[in-house]
Amino acid sequence: MELSWHWPWAAAAGVIGAMAIIAIMLLVASHTKRPDTDDARSFSLDDDLNTETASRLFRLWRTLSRLAVVLLALALAVSVALIARPSQVDEGEERASSRDIVLCLDVSGSTLPYDREVIDTYRKLVSNFKGERIGLSIFNSTSRTVFPLTDDYELVSEQLAKASRILKGVESQDDIDKMKDSDYQKISDWLEGTQNRKEATSLIGDGVVSCAAMLPGFAYGQANTDNTARQRAASIVLATDNVVSGTPTYTLKEALQLTSEASITVDGLFSGPKQSEGDETTSEFKSEIESHGGAFLTQSNGSSVAELVRQIDSRQDHESEANSKASLVDAPGWWTLALAVLTVVWLALAWRLRR
Repeated sequence: MELSWHWPWAAAAGVIGAMAIIAIMLLVASHTKRPDTDDARSFSLDDDLNTETASRLFRLWRTLSRLAVVLLALALAVSVALIARPSQVDEGEERASSRDIVLCLDVSGSTLPYDREVIDTYRKLVSNFKGERIGLSIFNSTSRTVFPLTDDYELVSEQLAKASRILKGVESQDDIDKMKDSDYQKISDWLEGTQNRKEATSLIGDGVVSCAAMLPGFAYGQANTDNTARQRAASIVLATDNVVSGTPTYTLKEALQLTSEASITVDGLFSGPKQSEGDETTSEFKSEIESHGGAFLTQSNGSSVAELVRQIDSRQDHESEANSKASLVDAPGWWTLALAVLTVVWLALAWRLRR
């Protein structure tokens, strides 16, 4: 982080003040009346230092005295620097109010074999972010929040890595059939709370609305003043194959209309087999996402992660000049430590000189 000075004029004033004090001290010392020594008996220092021990002690005293003066000068310089308030821009704090992103994952039977790949994509997305708050919600007929919006990237990485490990063996029905009971139980526990409605799976519109509800200011069924004047940009990354089974409360179109009114952008990430990328449901998914200003990407697109990051970064990030100023924080740490070390060493030298 680049170092700057919050009060540079104070440093200049400190230097001028220090120079003035030194000049006054030198002036007073030069005008101090010296005693008349014409009739007094004088002694030669050479006579007193004629022994080897005395000469050695005098050289030591002179060296320590000069070192003490140097330390005082350095301490003065550091003190002047502290007066100028060394500061730096905390990038994490500066961008902490940039955006909220909810990762919205379809965990129905048709998408579950592809969800591990999607989660690994999420992990790559998170590695490109700095300062964003991230949340994860999974849905089938109902939704479950895996972790709420947070900027604790260690927690985010741990949760995504855990989900990736749990879903490692879920790539086909044969894999599920051959799975150990303990591994199957882990998957069941992770999916718990997402299948609470009978004869209904992959209710995508309801999943999107549930994910949007994790974002501050979202109102079910309508937009309001808080939404339109949102202080933080908001995005949802929706991963699904758009295959609905059952009657949802909200269709995907209705859900996207609600998020659009609430100034929430929804990006689509197709989660399904490559041979289904040309299906009608996939085309409808793509059309709905792009018609509401989102980006649509497929897993077969090798640049999908980089493209999605560029899409998110290109949107309004609400980083005003006021926020940037608020992120200028004092950084006296090393300067204070240096001053403390210099003071302690000088005190030790002063104690030694008094002896």
